[in-house]
Amino acid sequence: MQFRQQALSKLQSGDDIDLPVRFARPQGWLVLTVTVLVMAAASVWAVTGTVSSTLTAPGLLTHAQGGYVLQSPVAGQVTEVLAKEGDRVAADTPLLELRTPQGTGLVRTLAAGRLTALAAGIGAVVTVGAEVAAVERVQGPDDPLKAVVYLSAENAPNVPVGASVDLTVQSVAQREHGVLRGRVESVGRIAQSRQQIAAFLGSGQLAEEFVRQGRTLPVLVRLERAPGTASGYAWSSAGGPPYRLASMTPLSGVVRLAEQHPIDWLMP
Repeated sequence: MQFRQQALSKLQSGDDIDLPVRFARPQGWLVLTVTVLVMAAASVWAVTGTVSSTLTAPGLLTHAQGGYVLQSPVAGQVTEVLAKEGDRVAADTPLLELRTPQGTGLVRTLAAGRLTALAAGIGAVVTVGAEVAAVERVQGPDDPLKAVVYLSAENAPNVPVGASVDLTVQSVAQREHGVLRGRVESVGRIAQSRQQIAAFLGSGQLAEEFVRQGRTLPVLVRLERAPGTASGYAWSSAGGPPYRLASMTPLSGVVRLAEQHPIDWLMP
């Protein structure tokens, strides 16, 4: 009976149609307006804005021809050192003289270049096949430097030729002189082993550093020239360091991939 009485009271009362209807409070309108503006701004940014991703990898300054490791063809004791590190040497230049059971032996260069490392001094005893020197292949004193960075085999194929690269050179104070500018010249297509990297760089120790991250591909970077600077190359600072750069200097490269509109990520 109680529910019946309530129903009868409801029927007897009017529909209150003459009362004003409140659709939303002012605070609700404010929230709705802000939400619409944010969504509109996000839509415009998704179409017109750009986002760039980067890849970071270790590398070094070198010449495009690479280098080679020189091994002793004979066993004996070094009696004379005929060259020093940094010298430019021609093909078949004697570097070391050894005393062997058969007489005097010589260790000679295989190709012209610059002597970057000499691992044996006077009095050292070497065996057949021992690594005694490293030579970087160069054609002349004006050969331009390039950079080689070793990216993982998974990421390297995504790098386009011409992509900009920022290079932090180990021997240059970044806070004072900034980073070296360059662009991707070529990307290797086959992952390289430690032996292949060592054969190109002329250094097994450097090769060991570059294969620690797993399978790697070499990315050759052309340095942007700037004749007005002491180094001869372009930097993010006004003039870069007040000295020339040396090959075989370690560095870290940041490769900037092509920019994309955020809406591209949502499109198939």
